[in-house]
Amino acid sequence: MNWTELGVFIFFFLLVTVLGFVAVSWRRGDLTQLNEWGLAGRRFGTLVSWFLIGGDLYTAYTFIAVPALVFGVGALGFFAVPYTVIVYPLVFVLMPRLWAVCRRHHYITPADFIKGRYGSQGLALAVAVTGILATMPYIALQLVGIQVVLATMGITGSAAATDLPLILAFVILALYTYTSGLRAPAMIAIVKDTMIYITVIAAVIVIPIKLGGYGHIFAAAAAALPAKKGFLILPPGGFMPYASLALGSALALFMYPHAITGVLASYSGKVVRRNAALLPAYSLMLGLLALLGYMALAAGITVSAPSLVVPHLLAAMFPSWFVGFAFAAIAIGALVPAAIMSIAASNLFTRNIWHVYFRKATDPGEEAAVAKTVSLIVKVGALVFVLALGNTYAIYLQLLGGVWILQTFPAIVFGLYTRWFHHVALLLGWLVGMTWGTWMAAKNGFMSPVYPLHIAGATLPLYAALSAFALNIIVAIVLTVVFDAMRIGRAADETVRDDYGAEDPAASPVAAG
Repeated sequence: MNWTELGVFIFFFLLVTVLGFVAVSWRRGDLTQLNEWGLAGRRFGTLVSWFLIGGDLYTAYTFIAVPALVFGVGALGFFAVPYTVIVYPLVFVLMPRLWAVCRRHHYITPADFIKGRYGSQGLALAVAVTGILATMPYIALQLVGIQVVLATMGITGSAAATDLPLILAFVILALYTYTSGLRAPAMIAIVKDTMIYITVIAAVIVIPIKLGGYGHIFAAAAAALPAKKGFLILPPGGFMPYASLALGSALALFMYPHAITGVLASYSGKVVRRNAALLPAYSLMLGLLALLGYMALAAGITVSAPSLVVPHLLAAMFPSWFVGFAFAAIAIGALVPAAIMSIAASNLFTRNIWHVYFRKATDPGEEAAVAKTVSLIVKVGALVFVLALGNTYAIYLQLLGGVWILQTFPAIVFGLYTRWFHHVALLLGWLVGMTWGTWMAAKNGFMSPVYPLHIAGATLPLYAALSAFALNIIVAIVLTVVFDAMRIGRAADETVRDDYGAEDPAASPVAAG
């Protein structure tokens, strides 16, 4: 046990705990209303939204997993960098339209939008259930970052000794999320992202100096990777998996409910666009972060599991006080997205399952109360899942989560521009995509997101989510033509063209403030 590391770690953890509870009075609103608790009244400006969305998307698991993947397989692990570059032009174009229509009609979840656009409870339920299923293992995986940090600091031994700190962390998270709603992770994200940036910048400067420079790092990585069947530079056979992982991940990222929650909490469509222009700064950080995998190879770091690479590298290269600071950044980097994810999942359950199928007469105060309770249940469920079954199962399900959430893209994104698609065709396309994507993942033993397709004598190793997505779209197009030819009716659309372009909050019935 390194007491200096632990002391610094506890100090910053307590700091963000205080901030989480203080946030209840920040930009004060009526937290008995779901719009205030779950979306902070939609009042976040450019700076806060930048920290919130960045803190939401760049998680502790990202901090741990990306360098670990580079450490294990080399260049393929860098697919995370181009996919975060591809995604922001899509956000710039698509998300202001979603923000505008959701603001105009008081929609809180993507499934609310689906119900209003297509008039289909079944399609809205599919989107809601998919969002919750894809989010749950994502929350569980945030625990991996905290577990790794605690283990590296020497908190080991009996199950009680190792699990108790993790349980306490999530109890604290649950309490201030219940109390402050989305305001808590938004305030903490400012501290978390600042700490992450300091850690990454220090690492990419100090570690190369200690290892003899980047030339030596790349040479050492090139020598070490063949033993792991990895490559410093992608071989020709790796181009297709790399490109499909980058594209599929980019299309899926902002379909996650927590990403959409961050967007909908913004003050205006202009704020969303500004953030799409500014968020690539996190992509630069991610590229630098990925290099830690090569640095660990050059430093000769040996670990029992790849997830331990970053903590062990930091512990070997920095003094104890800074290691404690960096470990606190990783742990806090788990709490921020876990809070937002639990809020997004509880919003979906409350608005699109509880309100529709159990309590149709639910008033706004009851909605908020149910959402708060469900957010606690979601966190407890994720905690029990990891403690009982281990993080391996959570990783398997997270692979499926990416496959699943991409299948909601046609209904949400196409719906922002057209009502041409028949809602039943979209629902059946979703079902086919979910089934085919899950089958491919299972066929791979849930060990790899890439599945080789054999088409006309050629083998195409593609990201399973992307090929399932393509099949989803084909089915939706073909069945729309068939259903229209059969004159199968469509439900009413409660939105109009002008709903998709309101930039000024004053132009919307829901005024800011």
